[in-house]
Amino acid sequence: MSEPTMGRFDGKTHILPARVYYEDTDVSGIVYHANYLRMMERGRSEFLRLVGIHHMVMMAGEEPVAWTIRRMEIDYAKPARLDDALEIHTRYRTLTGARLTGEQWVKCKGTGLVTAKIEAALITMTGKPRRIPEDVKEKLAPYLD
Repeated sequence: MSEPTMGRFDGKTHILPARVYYEDTDVSGIVYHANYLRMMERGRSEFLRLVGIHHMVMMAGEEPVAWTIRRMEIDYAKPARLDDALEIHTRYRTLTGARLTGEQWVKCKGTGLVTAKIEAALITMTGKPRRIPEDVKEKLAPYLD
């Protein structure tokens, strides 16, 4: 059985290909604005998976932790439409304490559609912030600015 794509890196930027399906659109055939959040979540998850950081491993530790989005700023420039082939670009910028910042953008045929600035935080299952473990920092370090 083949694995689904994890995307690829172009330098420090992770690129995940995606297709716009009927379920992603509103009645007009344009991607519903909230569905970009799902696409970007997949981009962030596949970035982490490709560098060896796995959500399930982090949740199975002595003190289970998970990533959460603390802040996100999104600009919608142009719409994606049914059947478009998209690329979700993810780039992380800084890592401090419990926080990871970065940016994402969605492109179609080289044209920018959506951009986002993100701030993620590492938290326990009860919602308390936790410092990012050293092994996670080491895996992310080569991809930060």
